Amino acid sequence: MRRATGGGAVLLLALIACRPPAPRFTLLFLGRSPAASQGGLSWAPDPEHGRLLAFDGELRVTRRITNPRLATPMAVTPLGGAQLLVTERTGEGVVVDTSGGGRVVREWESPDLASLYAAGGALVAASRSPYYVPQLSTPESNTAPLIRMLDTLGRPTGGGVGTIRRPATPLLDYVVNAGAVAVGPDGAVYYAPLVRDEIRKYAPDGQVSWTTKRGLFRNESDPEFLPAKGRELQLKKALVNVALALGPPRGGRLYALGSDDSAATRLRVDVLDATTGAMLATRHLGPRETAVAVDASGALAVFDADSLVAVADGAAPAARELFTPTFALPDLAGDTVALVRFRGKVTLVNFWASWCDPCREEFPHMAELYREFDRKDFEIAGVSDDVDSRLMLAFVRQYRPPFPVLVGGGRMKQVYHYRGLPYSVLLDRQGRVIERIFGFGGAEEFRKLHDTIANEVRVP
Repeated sequence: MRRATGGGAVLLLALIACRPPAPRFTLLFLGRSPAASQGGLSWAPDPEHGRLLAFDGELRVTRRITNPRLATPMAVTPLGGAQLLVTERTGEGVVVDTSGGGRVVREWESPDLASLYAAGGALVAASRSPYYVPQLSTPESNTAPLIRMLDTLGRPTGGGVGTIRRPATPLLDYVVNAGAVAVGPDGAVYYAPLVRDEIRKYAPDGQVSWTTKRGLFRNESDPEFLPAKGRELQLKKALVNVALALGPPRGGRLYALGSDDSAATRLRVDVLDATTGAMLATRHLGPRETAVAVDASGALAVFDADSLVAVADGAAPAARELFTPTFALPDLAGDTVALVRFRGKVTLVNFWASWCDPCREEFPHMAELYREFDRKDFEIAGVSDDVDSRLMLAFVRQYRPPFPVLVGGGRMKQVYHYRGLPYSVLLDRQGRVIERIFGFGGAEEFRKLHDTIANEVRVP
């Protein structure tokens, strides 16, 4: 191979210098969740792995935040400074300090059955979440607000935006009024109902500024019950709006992630003028176009979200955090077992309780997983959070786990702040968190977990 020397080298340097800069992207949606722009990064939830991801301008993952309080994060919104307000699937609001290593600053219970949050200035808008929608709900007053307004501590301000729609069919209030929400820097609130072809803007005083429709349906009706099939309720409904996002401040654009079909299996992005509501453009997304961004010129760009995340997860695990706090708990014989005992092995710490039905389903899978690996490489610590030791012992006698069982005495949720059981944390040989697992995902989840452990035990 010839080496470039002299004038050739100068020409090569000139060509490199003239190469156009890589486009800088601002992420709008990852999967079906809205992203948030803060500190030069785009933050997005990764609900499947219970974490937040930060993307740089080339959409490379530069940071990850995990926390037991982030069980299934569905949306993020900036909350001033370096804080993000995270919407949990079940409606809790979790405020995370991105400058403090992902420390949870505060959290609050959902003001609705399950709320979705968007923030602007000192106010937080809470709509009925489109990510957790009950088929039936208790009828609400016809004067109930469509969107509740909270302060940045999650407390109601006493005001609201709009009023709910009362469906023709009773008990479907939640389905009809669930929807996506966004808040502009001027305090304007944008709302898009899940099951109706409509997007609205409310001025800061609560008055409707504009309403836009896509014209998807010739005749649009409210959801209604279909003839029952077995014990399951069936609803006739069309899923229309999935998520909203405001573009970069100077762009003046509102982006609506919506559906091209009634089941939301084919998605689209509509671009609206945030001032007038005029429809500016529509992009129909392909099956693998699951991340949507906008470049510096305002043009839409689409990517495969799984590929973006997979590149990050394939990187070296140097950024893994230590599992804390460590524990020293009695086993069933009364001997103290400390977490440090498991150092040098890949370890699954599983929190469970006798009253937890998914834990009962999970235990046989854990026993099978335990037997598939050598004890020098892999261990399980099953931590009971039962208050009643008799119930704990009855559970153990029934399932006879082959792995060590430790006694948490009903204090574990206070210590580790998980939202529900079962809750598991997979640790590497140095006691660092590989991943957190919320709930029981069935046999498929354990097949993936087996593969993760198999890859990890090969690391010395």
